[in-house]
Amino acid sequence: MGEFSRAQKLGAEALGSFFLFVTVVGSGIMAENLAGGNVAVALLGNTLATGAILFVLIAILAPISGAHFNPAVTFVMILRKELTLNVGVLFVTAQLIGGLIGVWAAHIMFELPVFQLSEKARTGGGQWLGELIATFGLLFTILGTVRFRPDWVAPAVGLYISAGYWFTSSTSFANPAITVGRAFSNSFAGIAPADVIGFVAAQFAGAALAWMVTRWLFAPPPATQN
Repeated sequence: MGEFSRAQKLGAEALGSFFLFVTVVGSGIMAENLAGGNVAVALLGNTLATGAILFVLIAILAPISGAHFNPAVTFVMILRKELTLNVGVLFVTAQLIGGLIGVWAAHIMFELPVFQLSEKARTGGGQWLGELIATFGLLFTILGTVRFRPDWVAPAVGLYISAGYWFTSSTSFANPAITVGRAFSNSFAGIAPADVIGFVAAQFAGAALAWMVTRWLFAPPPATQN
């Protein structure tokens, strides 16, 4: 990433977060409008759109910024000393700003009130565990493909999140920034502001656990002694 300026990297994080958030919220609104009350069909529409946009965004923007779009990913890259703390804070700021603009853009497109607060409760130990597992799995996927199949990061992340929507109790937010952003949308994708802190704490715990596990699991094998 050395050939790109800091401004370009921050721009990539902001733009990528914009498109990720507008896709999650916009597809949730569209799916709910078309599903006729069938929550499974609405979730399927939301899932397919999110997995697809992650593939596209990572394929395009990973060479510029690493395509984090997620403070949990940025946090682990700081722990791995691939980013400094100062740059990491700037990445997270860009993710939040770009993402919130994406949420508001989705509302405008569907002619809804721009500024909203979600009333959708998402809380409890089962959902917190779901977020811990979802975020652990996301970072495990990213670090594993970077280590062994770097050309597969975009499809692997898109497929993992698509699966995570269905196998986790929380529908796999796995992203503190998007958790905050979804609190500002009283739509299918929303989360009540009071429930954000539990999700975010579980997400960072899952990310830290993934960092610790992959440091051991993905370490190069010791050199064979003759």
